[in-house]
Amino acid sequence: MSNRKGKQVKSFRTETKKQSSITHLFEQFMEMKISEGIAKSTVEKYRNNHSLFLEYLHKKKIEPDIKYITKEVIRTYIVWMLEEKVKFEGHRYKKDEEKTKGLSPTTVNTRIKTLRPFFKYLLNEGYVSVDPMSSIKDVKESSELIDVLSPEELRRLLNAPNQRHYDDFRDYVLMTLLIDGFMRINEALTLKKTDLDYSSCVLTIRGSNAKNRKARHIPLQKKTVDLIKELNKETEEFDSEYIFISNYGEQLRSNQFRKQLRAYGKIAGINKRIHPHLIRHSSATIALENGISMRHLQLLLGHSDLRQVIRYTHLSNASLIKQQNQFSVLNTVSESLNKDRKIKR
Repeated sequence: MSNRKGKQVKSFRTETKKQSSITHLFEQFMEMKISEGIAKSTVEKYRNNHSLFLEYLHKKKIEPDIKYITKEVIRTYIVWMLEEKVKFEGHRYKKDEEKTKGLSPTTVNTRIKTLRPFFKYLLNEGYVSVDPMSSIKDVKESSELIDVLSPEELRRLLNAPNQRHYDDFRDYVLMTLLIDGFMRINEALTLKKTDLDYSSCVLTIRGSNAKNRKARHIPLQKKTVDLIKELNKETEEFDSEYIFISNYGEQLRSNQFRKQLRAYGKIAGINKRIHPHLIRHSSATIALENGISMRHLQLLLGHSDLRQVIRYTHLSNASLIKQQNQFSVLNTVSESLNKDRKIKR
């Protein structure tokens, strides 16, 4: 008996505790998702969102074990993100005044979006008897219009790079492609030289690189294709299969381009938050104002649901005024009122 005094007693099996570990179960869940063929960018998002959830559990001293994760824990996690989590915390390139407390409702909904399939997986596999996400609703988001770039602002943005330098010329070609092709930045940066039919000016977005895993074809203007040809000649020395590469021969990363794009926005004197998706959003809006059909825009954007296109079509005030002046019902009513009337027999 004396040999046992002061020693910890082993009550539970180590392997059993491991089986209920959130990190262990999450890795099993990710193996399943990867086997289903989800995009690398989606894998990265799942992992980033999972890391934030673990950060919250650590800060609140909640053991990262599945038996402690209830709907109440999920709700307090949402409140923590909305009120306590510091935006851009640990980001090297963000100013202190940008690191404010509280994430936006849109960001919070994105963060909890990946928890839904994770806990559904745990329920289906029998690891939990109740899905804590089943009664969790998304945070209500404001319906404010997104401030898109005008054609004049896009012109100024294109004029910002100094095309005598390789980096700037590459970014100029990339911006031109984003404007012309309506694509997402990750779709553009994963393009290979063989993805473009230079004679027909048609670009193929491979299903493996598309967000919805569906391939699509994008017709491009000859000017855009000629610029890509010129860029290909500039990068021959690197012997890379990719179209957009860094000045040391590696595939260009989205964060590298985002940083450069913000700098071009300042040079262009644009007082808006410039980012790659804003170019996609602005191009879609301008195309709609120019008369493109919603169905064609849906195919170019690569959305499976037409309703998703509505988010990209916040028409400008000038366009609304033009449409109202042209199609106002009052015009028809006024025409009827202004017709000559017969007063006398």
